[in-house]
Amino acid sequence: MIRALTLSFLLLCSTLYASQITVAVAANVSYALDDLKAAFAKKHPNVKLRTILGSSGKLTAQIRNGAPFQIFMSADMGFPRALYAQHIAITKPKVYARGVLALFSPRPRDFSRGLSLLESSEIRRIALANPKTAPYGKAAVEALKKSGLYDRVRPKIIFAESISQTVAYAMTAADIGMIAKSSLYAPKMRRFQEKRNWLTVDPDFYTPIDQGIVLLKGAKNRDDCRAFYDFILGPEAGAIFKKYGYRLP
Repeated sequence: MIRALTLSFLLLCSTLYASQITVAVAANVSYALDDLKAAFAKKHPNVKLRTILGSSGKLTAQIRNGAPFQIFMSADMGFPRALYAQHIAITKPKVYARGVLALFSPRPRDFSRGLSLLESSEIRRIALANPKTAPYGKAAVEALKKSGLYDRVRPKIIFAESISQTVAYAMTAADIGMIAKSSLYAPKMRRFQEKRNWLTVDPDFYTPIDQGIVLLKGAKNRDDCRAFYDFILGPEAGAIFKKYGYRLP
């Protein structure tokens, strides 16, 4: 009787999660991740998703060093293209969403001034993601340079490791931050108001933030990985990305 119950329990466990996928995900996607995982689970209840968040550069370094990820959702196309060129990714990168920059402060600011607000004496620290590892940081620096502000505000800038850490800095250690617009749709951020606490940065000021997805070597011949890959590129995931402030490719 005990053996029968044990066997039944093991069979139940094996059917609950027939497979597990480990996905390396750029930090900016974290805010939409719960909705994406829930929508995928409805279609594929036997597939367990394990997600590892971080800056795209650091995740790429982990992948090159053999981290056991099957899928990489980057915040840009550069890192996944490099992995494909090195035969670490087995699919060419495809754009799953286009990121948007926002200027954000937890305190009300005069956002009618646009980026020139950063020159104000009341702004002493500006949080940006590290442009070497975080594509949103690279885009933020590009926007500041194109607007002619970078050299003037450079002494105020403090760099964070990822875009999620940039949000944390903007809330605590800095007066303002250039963040992913998607972060403003997180439940804890929705109390902040457009033009009072945040402003969309003119997309003409930076190269479009095309976010790319690739299948990695560990996904070879795995239908569950292909199913998640196809889901992220499909209309249901696209609607979720749009809901969280992204533009669709």
